[in-house]
Amino acid sequence: MFEINEIEDKVFAPYAVKSKDTRGRVYPEKEHPYRSPFQRDRDRVVHSSAFRRLEFKTQVFVPSASDYYRTRLTHTIEVAQIARTCARCLRINEELTEAIALAHDLGHPPFGHIGEQVLHKLMQKYGGFEHNNQSLRVVQELESRYPDFPGLNLTYEVREGITKHKTMYDLTELELPADDMPPLEAQTVNRADEITYTCHDTDDGLKSGILSEKDLRSLTISGNILAIMDDHLPAENPKMRRYHLIRLLINTQVTDLLEETIKNLKKLNIRTVDDIRNADDEIVRFSPEMEKQTKELRMFLYKNFYHHPRIRKMADYAKKHITSLFKFYLKHPETITPDLRDRSSAVSLERVVCDYIAGMTDRFAILQYKRLIKK
Repeated sequence: MFEINEIEDKVFAPYAVKSKDTRGRVYPEKEHPYRSPFQRDRDRVVHSSAFRRLEFKTQVFVPSASDYYRTRLTHTIEVAQIARTCARCLRINEELTEAIALAHDLGHPPFGHIGEQVLHKLMQKYGGFEHNNQSLRVVQELESRYPDFPGLNLTYEVREGITKHKTMYDLTELELPADDMPPLEAQTVNRADEITYTCHDTDDGLKSGILSEKDLRSLTISGNILAIMDDHLPAENPKMRRYHLIRLLINTQVTDLLEETIKNLKKLNIRTVDDIRNADDEIVRFSPEMEKQTKELRMFLYKNFYHHPRIRKMADYAKKHITSLFKFYLKHPETITPDLRDRSSAVSLERVVCDYIAGMTDRFAILQYKRLIKK
């Protein structure tokens, strides 16, 4: 472990979170001689059941719609890749960044964001449902892989990155100071997630035929890129044009993000992690012009892709499945797996049912619906 500390002292920027400075785990453990605490966190996430199930959870399209659309797992891997690229350029802790990125969507239910909305409505009287909160429940309570503690016993910094993923003040069961900014590693994952889903949802939208190049020419960021592409990529090769467009969309945003973040670090004279935590605003962010352009792209996707009739049809399908299963399990709790059912003495039956459904893949939820409801 001492060699890891020496390497981090030499390589990392002074404002990076270092392994020796971790706030630790809920249940103390002896450090590994060859792996940093954040390496171990990353590995625990990758080996978890919740991580494997992301392969068959919806990003936008239900996985059964096609083998070519992104799933929650491919999205997560892409977030981690972009986040690590940024972390290396900023000389912050890549392993912490990657661990947060790989864990950030563990709590997503089947059928994407519509599944989250349905569960939240069903759970309104019982504390609601929010996927960041659920990700924390997964790593702190629901995963059962170790004899000495519940959950994965991740470090404070990874759990903090999960809970502050959506907003800076998104507090959950982990007691975090509300006025603290998260470290750069967590901020980097937030932005990498934003870049990933906008670019790759654009890719899936084009691939599905719901969106077209003509639509994207009306937007500043994609319109500028397409105008440049017109000079050297013929219209007769739409697949190659789509690949190139998405690559340039990612590169344009990542480049701007890094340049603006480096400017912020210098302007604010950031020297330590505490300087970041005490900052009045996020340090990892786009330039004002890029922020405007990415917002325009997000609003376009919201209106023209996420609310397209084909997507809404899948949303109605998801709502029917989740609502029916939720009501069935409340009436028949004996059909829930024993490891979750046994927790009903500690939390409400509604929360147990919610945990059970949230952990399902789309495929398993559909099979359960056919087996239990639509007999």
